[in-house]
Amino acid sequence: MEIDYNNIKVIGFDADDTLWVNETYFRDAETEFAKLLSQFETPNKIDQELFKMEMKNLPVYGYGVKGFVLSMVEMALELSNNTISNTTISKILEIGKDMINKPVELLEGVEKVLSILSGSYKLIVATKGDLLDQERKLEKSGLLDYFHHIEVLSDKKEENYSKLLKHLDIEPSAFLMIGNSLKSDVLPLIKIGAKAIHIPFHTTWAHEEVEINSNDNLPYVTLSNLNEVINLLN
Repeated sequence: MEIDYNNIKVIGFDADDTLWVNETYFRDAETEFAKLLSQFETPNKIDQELFKMEMKNLPVYGYGVKGFVLSMVEMALELSNNTISNTTISKILEIGKDMINKPVELLEGVEKVLSILSGSYKLIVATKGDLLDQERKLEKSGLLDYFHHIEVLSDKKEENYSKLLKHLDIEPSAFLMIGNSLKSDVLPLIKIGAKAIHIPFHTTWAHEEVEINSNDNLPYVTLSNLNEVINLLN
């Protein structure tokens, strides 16, 4: 399908796993958590139960490391029948602190692409997660000067994007979103009349996975990396 990007004036970027590495750290944390609780269950069962706990807590804690850590603590208490030691709880908290203090590892070509695109478009960040953590990562990234606006959303559904675009006085037809999640960064934008580009990351949180019918012929493109955006828009 041929997609016309000539009307695009504003480009939105997801942050985690689009601008920098994020999900890899969650997978590593899950591995460490499973080791800490290995006396109670198998690693696979611990992963499954932790995911269920995250989904249960999502409406309460929202997205991000802090909610993830609270879910790990709650899961540890449940799997151990409230016998988990204070030492293990402390180690779980250290896993979370280590995640928050990770250096920001930019993905290939990010700064070059932002530098080029900022000459022709207004750029914004539209991401999910914990506000303080995302602000910290943006500051560490050295990318703040490229963006006209930063928005940390509670969720990425059609209504969230519509509200954001209305607030920024952006017509959906003039907006392009770039991100690694079909569920959060592509499908909601298509439904409100905006454009979207999908750039998959090598690992995806199960919550962000979605089945797409190849016969639907949806108006978006999938690229292998951010560098390809330049040729697509030129």
